[in-house]
Amino acid sequence: MATKHDTETVLERQAIKPPPMYQVALLNDDYTPMEFVVAIIQEYFNKDHDTATQIMLSVHRYGKGVCGVFSKDIASTKVEFVLTHARKAGHPLQCVMEEV
Repeated sequence: MATKHDTETVLERQAIKPPPMYQVALLNDDYTPMEFVVAIIQEYFNKDHDTATQIMLSVHRYGKGVCGVFSKDIASTKVEFVLTHARKAGHPLQCVMEEV
């Protein structure tokens, strides 16, 4: 029969890891207008205009710009919203999530 002390020791040994986090990034292409990318970042990632512009320039210069880090469900939802919005507007903008 397990005692209270044995149960507490087992629980202490089991390290509880936080859930994995995912960064959401936009990828560069030669067709999506910079103004559209800034608007997407402001709308879906709640960034001010200056921060959104800096992320857009990172996308333009380095091929990728990280918009934020989220739990898996939230990151996945943001990716889907961005892709849907871009497709409806006729832009090939790519949005991906990567585990951090």
